[in-house]
Amino acid sequence: MLYVIGLGLADEKDITVKGLEAVKGSTRVYLESYTSILMVPVEKLESFYGKKVVIADREMVETEADEMLKGADLEDVAFLVSLINSVSCEFEQFRFLRLL
Repeated sequence: MLYVIGLGLADEKDITVKGLEAVKGSTRVYLESYTSILMVPVEKLESFYGKKVVIADREMVETEADEMLKGADLEDVAFLVSLINSVSCEFEQFRFLRLL
């Protein structure tokens, strides 16, 4: 399953408990990095979440979405965004919900 997880605005601890559980249970974790800037280095996220976090810039999201979604019907994948409301307008190319 693909999880789109809002991180809040400030630091690694703004994630919800359910969001943190989804991140910890995911085999891959991506961080959207072009519609807003999180106020914490990715290394702090990785340390707190216990997972490698792949930075997903605009080019990656727009041209490698299929690769990012690959296997999301069989394993958990997390896509982290700093503002959850940006998902509805920024990521239409992720018509991935048909996978779920």
